[in-house]
Amino acid sequence: MNELKAVQEQIKRWKAAKQKVVFTNGVFDILHLGHVTYLEAAKAQGDKLVLGLNSDESVRRLNKGPERPINPEHARKGVLMALKAIDAVVVFGDDTPLELIKALEPDVLVKGGDYDPNETDPSKKTFMVGSTEVRASGGEVIAIPLVDGFSTTNIVRRMRD
Repeated sequence: MNELKAVQEQIKRWKAAKQKVVFTNGVFDILHLGHVTYLEAAKAQGDKLVLGLNSDESVRRLNKGPERPINPEHARKGVLMALKAIDAVVVFGDDTPLELIKALEPDVLVKGGDYDPNETDPSKKTFMVGSTEVRASGGEVIAIPLVDGFSTTNIVRRMRD
């Protein structure tokens, strides 16, 4: 069974047990306090946290820098799966997690505070991909404040300098 199918089956079991499934996504290249704080807050929005992890190729398409990702997807996934806040990780290769969100049908969609859960214009940078679909199925869309001073981009910049 492939990774996506296995997580879909797990989500069915969780929902049958009346557990609320939360979804978030990202690169999570160099894990730092901002990530851990964010993931714990995301988990607190429900019972189970599923994370969509950008594949190495999708990270390169995001133009985060020529050296990114620093850690390959299997290493990033391994580190994330060791965190108690995370119940499942699915690697995705698309430019956005939209198809993954549609496939998983989470009860809650969570992104960082640089996104606006009320933004409805998909062309805006603050639009939360998947928010329309999650709301249409009766779910919630939540933005969690970022931890000031922590970002992978800034860590990479400091290391370079």
